[in-house]
Amino acid sequence: MKAMTYAQYGGPEVLEQSERPDPKVSPGSVLIRVKAAGVNPVDWKVMAGYLDQIMDVTFPVIPGWDVAGVVEAVGLDTPEFQVGDEVYSYGRRDTVQGGTFAELVALPASAVARKPQSLSWEQAAGLPLTGLTALRSLDVLELQSGETLLVHNGAGGVGRAAIQLAVHSGARVIATASAKNHARLRELGAEPVEYGDGVADRVLALAPRGVDAVADFAGGVLEATLAALKDGGRHVSIADGSAAAHGGRYLWVRPDARELDRLSGMVDAGTLTVDVGATFPMEEASAAFAASMSGHGGGKIVLTPFS
Repeated sequence: MKAMTYAQYGGPEVLEQSERPDPKVSPGSVLIRVKAAGVNPVDWKVMAGYLDQIMDVTFPVIPGWDVAGVVEAVGLDTPEFQVGDEVYSYGRRDTVQGGTFAELVALPASAVARKPQSLSWEQAAGLPLTGLTALRSLDVLELQSGETLLVHNGAGGVGRAAIQLAVHSGARVIATASAKNHARLRELGAEPVEYGDGVADRVLALAPRGVDAVADFAGGVLEATLAALKDGGRHVSIADGSAAAHGGRYLWVRPDARELDRLSGMVDAGTLTVDVGATFPMEEASAAFAASMSGHGGGKIVLTPFS
């Protein structure tokens, strides 16, 4: 099969198109023909070696953890799926090697769910990691109707999903973003504020008594989080490990088909949608990574099959 691979740590320049053996379909696994693969910041951070201390790597690596596609084959004892099913997955493995930037990927059935019917392939590929992260963050915060949530980096994929889920739950949402993204955040139901120096003051101007909860999807904003949070408030972060030392939670999301099914239900009910900002053919994964690293904030970046 065709795949994008890298044989050493580095930046987008280490990615290259290559031929790799088709994945084996082990018991309890599903072989997926890739229709689209989502690009997440963690993909190029893994490629740069940032997670080397916690995850084993076997080179050459096929990057990518998000995928939407069609079941090509099933392993022994995999009654949940059959050939032809349309599925999607957050397919992180314990070892970094066989990812989704390829024509085929084999994943455990426990990480695979049926694709939401109302989403395109590209939208579906952009949902798993961001959607699961948003869902887990709000579950941990135990956000209640009528409470006020501050979302750092509301324009990112996780932020946009969290805004929609929080608004649906009846919460008031204040979200940080650059001015160019404010209109879209208003459409999603949030009250946008400019990020950067003085952000806590801008948030408190909207919520003088402080916010009930904070979801940090940016990093580097702990001081602003604590300044905006009312006494007894809750906060989580996916980007700042020091949150736990200040009464918050630091989150890392696991693959979970049941949670994907929750997301699918919300999508097909009209509660949640996915903004795709840019697509690239698979062989242009380096350009997709460069776009992701620029922090464009215009929606999810997604790879489509090799042209």
